[in-house]
Parts: sequence; C-alpha cells; structure tokens
Amino acid sequence: MAEVRKRAVQTETEVVQDNTPSLKSLKDAIPKECFESSLVTSLLYLARDILYCAILTYGAFHIHLLPSLPLRALAWATYGFFQGCVGTGMWILAHECGHGAFSRYQGINDFIGWATHSFLLVPYFSWKITHARHHRYTGHMEKDTVFVPWTDEQLAQKKNVRIEQLKHLAEETPIVSFLQLIGHQLGGWQLYLFTNATAGAQSWPDGKPKTGPASHFNPVGALWSPSQRIYIAISDLGLLIMAAVLYYASTRVGAWNVVLLYFVPYLWVHHWLIAITYLQHTHPSVPHYTPEAWTYTKGALATVDRTMGFIGRHFFHEIIDYHVVHHLFSRIPFYKAEEATWAIQPLLGAQYHEEKDQSFLGSLVSTFRKCIYVSTKGHASQPGVLHFVKADEGN
Repeated sequence: MAEVRKRAVQTETEVVQDNTPSLKSLKDAIPKECFESSLVTSLLYLARDILYCAILTYGAFHIHLLPSLPLRALAWATYGFFQGCVGTGMWILAHECGHGAFSRYQGINDFIGWATHSFLLVPYFSWKITHARHHRYTGHMEKDTVFVPWTDEQLAQKKNVRIEQLKHLAEETPIVSFLQLIGHQLGGWQLYLFTNATAGAQSWPDGKPKTGPASHFNPVGALWSPSQRIYIAISDLGLLIMAAVLYYASTRVGAWNVVLLYFVPYLWVHHWLIAITYLQHTHPSVPHYTPEAWTYTKGALATVDRTMGFIGRHFFHEIIDYHVVHHLFSRIPFYKAEEATWAIQPLLGAQYHEEKDQSFLGSLVSTFRKCIYVSTKGHASQPGVLHFVKADEGN
C-alpha cells in the first residue's frame, strides 16, 4: 500500500488547468493489477453470500420452536435484517457482473448477473442498460438516469411559488420529512423500475427527450433500442421464473412464511439500494453540471465515498466506502477498489468527496432534508456548475 501512495504522489501534479485531473493521469496512477478481475475470487464471494443466505434460511425454519411470541418476533426481525444485508451483497455482486468486473468472461458475467438479480426480482439486463447510461452521464443534469435533482426554477414551477419561497421547503415539520423519507426508501426502487423516475429530461437512448413514464419491464418501450428488446424479454423471463418459484413455495410452506422468509428481506434490500445510491450522488458539497460544463471525469467525481463500518465493508462489498473510483473505472473489481482509491486520492485533493463525520443512516436523514434542489444561478467563477441550496440561504 505504501508503494501505491508513493506512486500517486509522484503523479500528483498531473492535472489540467481547471484542477480536474485527466482521466489518463488517474488511470496511470492506479496499479495495472487493480484492473484485473478473478473469476475464482468473485465466485468465492458469491458462494460465501449464498452460504450466508442458506444458513439464515435454515435457522428461520426453526424459529417456530422458540417458546414465546416476543422471542419469535425478535428472531424474525433479526432474520429479515441480516438476510436483507446478504441479499444486498448478492445484488452488488450482480452489479459487478453488469459492469464486467466479476470476471473477464462477459457471457459468464451476464448469466450469473441474470440468475442472481432474477432471484432478487430485479430485471438484470434492463437495469444493466440504464445503469450504464447512469455511469456514462453521472452528474449530467439532462442525461443522468438516477437522482437528478430539481432545479430551483423547476421546483418553483411545480409548487407554484416564487423561487425565493423555496428555502422554506427544507423547514418542513420532522414528521412530514420522516414520512416522505419512508416512502422514498420503501417505494423508490419500484418507482424507478416502473416509471424511470428521477431520470434526466434527455436520458433516453440517443439523448431523446422524455415523453412520459417508461417501464424497465416493457421490451418495446422507449427506453430500449430495437436490438436491446430481446434482453429485456430475457430479464422478464427471469422474473417470471422466480415468481413461479415463490408461488410454489407458498403452496408448500404457506404464504405468510414466504412473506417472512423472502419479502421482508426484499424490502430491506430495496431500502439499502435506494439509500446507497442516493447518498453516493447526493451531498451538499457535490455539484451537478449543465451540458455545457459537464465532462465524464467531472461527473464521475461528483460522487461520495462514505463509511458504514462492518456491514458496509463485509456484507456490501465496500461499494459504499470506495465508490468514486468505481465511477471513474467501473471494471475495477470491488476487492481492489481500496488500493485504487489510495492511488488516486493525492491527485484529486479537494475534488475527492468523502463523508466520515456522520453515521450512514444519520447522513440519509440529514441529506434528505437538506438537499432538495440545486440553484440555476450558480457562481460567476463556475458557470454551469449547480449546487444544492441550503435551507438558510437566500436565493
């Protein structure tokens, strides 16, 4: 690790005039072996997660033996939480498949990604296609596909108020904010899959303007080119197979047991997916860019590394801890992201965004309340760079 840091310091001065390092200088600072994935290593991580899932499921089938209802309720709650953590880890490994970071063999990647995501009721190829657009246009106010924020002008028009009145939106009563956050966490993923919610105004193929909601499940929808439609149908087939498995399971062990065994962890997985993605791209210090100011590197750097302790590092495969480098070079496997991050940090300086001072869930609550919209006014020294407006700021 010391050699990695030394090598990064030696290239620290390789920056372009606007202080954003070139993509080449960042890539050159990273050891070449960081870009090499191992099928065996990735499969071992997947096998570990499957083993965790099996052990938890085996234990859950014995919860009924506990002597009291409170103990059984506590056991089911504990099972749901940890199975949700394991499911999120499996989701992230399928995410590695979608980026080609699971192994050098894309056919194997896609089969494992499709099977794993289908098990989690995720349309693999549909997600893979729109997620690739997200990586291609991260931070782009018109073409990014996830969590594109409102501008002050858009939100003022939607709320039918003057821009000067928007700052009061961040002063909603705690109960209102809490209920909105619950809806955001429990329904955000499904809303995205069914309607392409939070995507930019020109995030459809070839930059075509959005004309309304679009579903990740519709093979002939506007989100896909004609050559992609077969993959959307294959994604849907995986979901149908899993739905049939769950229905058969309900006839064998009962519908209520299927809810406890599968759907409670399923809600936890979706909670973590939305929280992780949202916090990776939403922070008071993270900018968004107009088309004129955006570049791939600037957009990739509009990302936040956070820490979540043991759960994030072990169950979630460090996708929270080292996400900036993932957006720069998405083929780096997760188990080499830490080394790659250390390599580029000296080049990035203040452009590296990291949150260590607040807990992950605390950050979720505070960010949800603070980061409501970005200002179109910007700063004279940074044309086209949009920042979130704080509640106590004027407009």
